[in-house]
Amino acid sequence: MNETSSAPQSFGPGAKGRVEAVDTAVLEAADGTGAQGEGNPAGGRRTSRRSIPSNDAQSLRRAAAVFFSQPSPVIIASVLAASIAGRLYVGSYSWWDLVPPAAVLCAQPFTEWLIHVFVLHFRPRTVRGRRIDPLVSRKHRAHHGDPKDLKLVFIPLQTLVGLLAGTGAVFLIPFSLPVGLSGLVGAYLTTFAYEWTHYLIHSAYRPRHGLFRYVWRAHRHHHFRNEHYWFGVTMHAADHLLGTFPEKGEVELSPTARNLGVEAA
Repeated sequence: MNETSSAPQSFGPGAKGRVEAVDTAVLEAADGTGAQGEGNPAGGRRTSRRSIPSNDAQSLRRAAAVFFSQPSPVIIASVLAASIAGRLYVGSYSWWDLVPPAAVLCAQPFTEWLIHVFVLHFRPRTVRGRRIDPLVSRKHRAHHGDPKDLKLVFIPLQTLVGLLAGTGAVFLIPFSLPVGLSGLVGAYLTTFAYEWTHYLIHSAYRPRHGLFRYVWRAHRHHHFRNEHYWFGVTMHAADHLLGTFPEKGEVELSPTARNLGVEAA
């Protein structure tokens, strides 16, 4: 794919806007399944779009409707609403209520980075004759293989249930009920923000503002340029600090971006 072949749509006046527009056009083209280029680094198989659930939302209203048609966002929104209701009911507010949510927010870039690197990109291995290949890792490889498949965008339900329950235990067991519920609200809110941002990046909605364009482009580079970089989804502080947020042209086009280097069993 010739990266200069797509007609750019300028996001603003000046050279910077034109460069950003070309980059956006390239990434939009990469979202397809062409024979070569960033859209299919390994020259992999083409996927029939007729077999893929609708993920064509081009407006935020339509995107929200599609988002809430899926079970994962509904479950997260439900436990978030329950935790908010519980916190309001318990009362007993203090400055300590700010500590757990602040800790969650500060840890989120590193949480995303660590989970992405060591869990989602986990490579199958055999230990004492038993193959170790977690469901969430398998689903994530499938997501890299077909980034527009709506069903593969969201956290797998089995994983989500364990994640939400484990998060509840982390905050409600060691802390007082009021402070623990405050932490739970912060944790479930960041989980919801992660799920929404990841979905929106993989929908047909295109960024109109700088912050979303920044995370949108970085995640597209992770999928269509090189899977060894740009591990954050909602935040990229960890990528910047740990050296995994290079300029696009500084890294080569990876031939394993679609299968993460793991051949189908």
